Amino acid sequence: MANELSENTNPQEAVLQDRVVHIARVAKVVKGGRRFSFSALVVVGDGKDRIGYGLGKAGEVPDAIKKGSEQAKKVLITVAHVDGTIPFEVIGRYGSAKILMYPAAKGKGIIAGGAVRTIVELAGISDIVCKVHGTKNYQNVVRAAINGLEQLVSLSSYSKMREKDPIDVIQKRMHVKKAKLAKKPKVEEPVL
Repeated sequence: MANELSENTNPQEAVLQDRVVHIARVAKVVKGGRRFSFSALVVVGDGKDRIGYGLGKAGEVPDAIKKGSEQAKKVLITVAHVDGTIPFEVIGRYGSAKILMYPAAKGKGIIAGGAVRTIVELAGISDIVCKVHGTKNYQNVVRAAINGLEQLVSLSSYSKMREKDPIDVIQKRMHVKKAKLAKKPKVEEPVL
């Protein structure tokens, strides 16, 4: 769901897109019955390098989405990436949610589940492999993914921190079978 442009819109906000990750209907039991309200988990990004998330609560769904989108715009972070992928492996954690993020070769695509896929797409990353461990709770998964993306730094500063050349620290994930074949020499069995 893209934001509509208006006369009072900030030019930086004009390029932001917002997507709803999850909508929950919450019931509060009162004397006369149940009162329903909605909470919407919204992710906002520009498709290049900025990303944020927000949780909006209201009596109606559109109001909850609007509140979540406004909150997400207040907490935007910048994500460092190289050639459409992340510069190195990272693990994002929040609560019992743990997300392993691996760099991928160009053309591999986004290998990630629901909430993480949305975040990675809006962050401008086109090639990545992610795996969610622990809880599948949408809010915890989103916060863990943001935590992982916050840990990323530029390739030059990461290589300087490790005291290596930038080419030496770029990681590309190999397919498991290719890696196993490269390590195991072929042994011929004797004929009896």
